Amino acid sequence: MYDLIIIGGGPAGVAAGVYASRKKLNALLLTKDFGGQAITSAKIENFIGHIAISGLELAQVLETQLRAQKHIVITDGITVERVTKIDGGFSVVDSKGRVYDTKTILVTLGSIYRHLNIPGERAFSGKGVFYCATCDAPLMQDKAVVVIGGGNSGLEAARDLLPFASHITILEFAPMLKGDMTTQELLRSDPKITIVTQAQTKEIVGDTFVRGLTYVDRTTNEEKNLAVEGVFVAIGMQPNSGIVSDLVDITPNGNIIVDKTTFQSSLKGIWAAGDITDASYNQINTAIGEAIKAVLNISEALAKKEL
Repeated sequence: MYDLIIIGGGPAGVAAGVYASRKKLNALLLTKDFGGQAITSAKIENFIGHIAISGLELAQVLETQLRAQKHIVITDGITVERVTKIDGGFSVVDSKGRVYDTKTILVTLGSIYRHLNIPGERAFSGKGVFYCATCDAPLMQDKAVVVIGGGNSGLEAARDLLPFASHITILEFAPMLKGDMTTQELLRSDPKITIVTQAQTKEIVGDTFVRGLTYVDRTTNEEKNLAVEGVFVAIGMQPNSGIVSDLVDITPNGNIIVDKTTFQSSLKGIWAAGDITDASYNQINTAIGEAIKAVLNISEALAKKEL
């Protein structure tokens, strides 16, 4: 039986693996691949320690550091299909049918951005189509951009873009914006902002980079075009919490509810860190810190035999 199984190979999972190794826990990390959501970013400029690094490069750096650790077992190329409670801990089953028993679990599977699923979105991902304004807004210096989504995610994305973009168009499918009224008032008062409601995004176009977007005015059924160099999709995120959703408390959106100091879930023995929790700011740096705190707490709990 392992002391700890870490599920997920993104920044939080790798940080957890490094610290689990340093604590000489009998630990196993299970992941499909390395890098998490960060791998989709063409250029990351807010990861501490690097002036700029691509998502792919970051994934390689993380994997290299993890594999250099001496006291952790790594199994990649698989997904975790099921987690069940057993006497003395938990049983984890992977996509190849292998079963692992463990005293504790740390879930670092993150979240996936909700996609539009329209032509051009996938082709221009990282080439003008972005999902994290905090991460990629500086790339839009003096460029016209569009933010898709009028909820809090969309309004916050527009706010993050204000210091950089020359103009920002917010497209909202519904008849009105749904985000925080204070943020709405801030954006409405800025001449750089245009708000369009009743807009159904149809297609993203470009050459090697995004050059425009087509949407349909739902009130007139008229098709309209926007000349933009950036499209920020901000229609929310879906946490990858399904494998433990019947074991721990989750928010209506699916985020695992954790203690904000220890990052332990509602069920003793299961911790979570990163975007999958209700605590994260959805940033690489904060996810890493949360995972480290979780492992340190796990180590203390194991040492004190509190489980």
